[in-house]
Amino acid sequence: MTRTPDALVLGAGPNGLVAAATLARAGLSVLVLEAESEPGGAVRTGELTLPGFRHDLGAAFFPFGQVSPAFVPLDLAGAGLVWRHAPLDSAHPAPDGTCASIARDHHATALSLGEDAEPWQRIATWHARTRERMLDALLSTLPALRPLLRFGPLNLLRLAEVALSSGRGFSSRTFRSEAARRIIPGLALHTDVGPDDPCGAIVGFMLAVLASSAGFPVPEGGADAITRALVHRIEEHGGSIRVNARVDQILVRQHRAAAVRLTNGEEIPAARFIIADLAAPSLYLDLLPEPHVPARIRRAMRRFPHGFGTFKVDWALDAPVPWSHPEPARAAVVHAADSLDDLSMFTRQVRAGTLPKNPYLVIGQQSLLDPTRAPAGRHTLYAYSRVPSSLEGGWQAARERFADRVEQRIEQLAPGFRKHILARAIASPPDLQAMNANLIGGDLGGGSADIRHQLIFRPVFPWFRYRTPVRGLYLGSSYTHPGAGVHGASGRNAALAALEDET
Repeated sequence: MTRTPDALVLGAGPNGLVAAATLARAGLSVLVLEAESEPGGAVRTGELTLPGFRHDLGAAFFPFGQVSPAFVPLDLAGAGLVWRHAPLDSAHPAPDGTCASIARDHHATALSLGEDAEPWQRIATWHARTRERMLDALLSTLPALRPLLRFGPLNLLRLAEVALSSGRGFSSRTFRSEAARRIIPGLALHTDVGPDDPCGAIVGFMLAVLASSAGFPVPEGGADAITRALVHRIEEHGGSIRVNARVDQILVRQHRAAAVRLTNGEEIPAARFIIADLAAPSLYLDLLPEPHVPARIRRAMRRFPHGFGTFKVDWALDAPVPWSHPEPARAAVVHAADSLDDLSMFTRQVRAGTLPKNPYLVIGQQSLLDPTRAPAGRHTLYAYSRVPSSLEGGWQAARERFADRVEQRIEQLAPGFRKHILARAIASPPDLQAMNANLIGGDLGGGSADIRHQLIFRPVFPWFRYRTPVRGLYLGSSYTHPGAGVHGASGRNAALAALEDET
């Protein structure tokens, strides 16, 4: 790109790439600046353990991938993205031998849930009727009046009943069995929402209903296939991406974001505006000159509420995991949690700053769905737990010990698992932040998912509609509404806000 681009996009994570694709499709010239050596942010893939074993570095399961209003117009399948599904999408086994599972096949779900099949069927049927309108309402720019009207007042009231409940409260009054009751609170711990948190049910509920409709698919070849498809959509409309371009400062001239300065001193101007797919604290505290950031916002960013840290392990295996229960062996994602009380104890331990004794796990079996992830007859395995971002004594001293604890947790559900391990790779919270600066303290979600930090308070009131106090500068990362999840909505909404301001 030789002329000054209309727009700069800072960061090539999925939100940044969606923003760039949206702008490029609208006819603007776009340059994406990425600090790392390849685009993708947390949506990348690499050989972490042994040659031929392809592991997702960050995000690995994509319930929004085929249904997000930000992705659908981009037709990523037409750009070469292929999705793979498992017979079951989310399995929830426990050491007592019980297991409840959710699948896109409602009959398979009914067989798994038994006495709880009927209440789940009512939920899944309602979601199937309203999914597109629901996602449009939840993922659009606030206050999203038109999408909410299309969703309808009765549907909104039904969703509000969920949103006003804790995970424990909603599950306990909806389901009879402990196996079914641990599904929604367990899914909520993809973020930092515990089963007893007020208004915490909605996070797990949304993941559960999406598992019943869109499923938890994986991209063939690895998560970076999503990144490649988005890059293709940008480049086909004349946009470009520059890697190894770390921004040191956003330059404000005449009260407007005019350019950026890279760490090497190079200045790159933007003719019209800049969209940042960056952590909100980094934007307001590090990249913007202090005189252009109101003191109240700087104070808010210094005490910004981050979510839990994340501890991730990837394995190269010589065989599939030998699960005791048959359902996990057919599932894309396995969630290891014993009970509601077990999840509550886990949450309390993490919030107390200690390593959980019986770690809740999100376990991905990508190679069961996608054989390109490993050599013939071999398998990959992915798992993460939520942990404190920092530990007394530091994470370096605890990495191997906690990885052993994670393996023991899987061994309880799959005796003989450890015998199949060929190699493992560990990523503690500092490692994840080093991989992607947006993952501050290993926080995958762009800040806490607690209801007090959502909606108009994300990232800070009144700047919740992607605009910032600096004209021509927009924040389009997961630190804005609707937050975590590879759905691209924050990037798309920021791009639409910028386009609206230009007209």
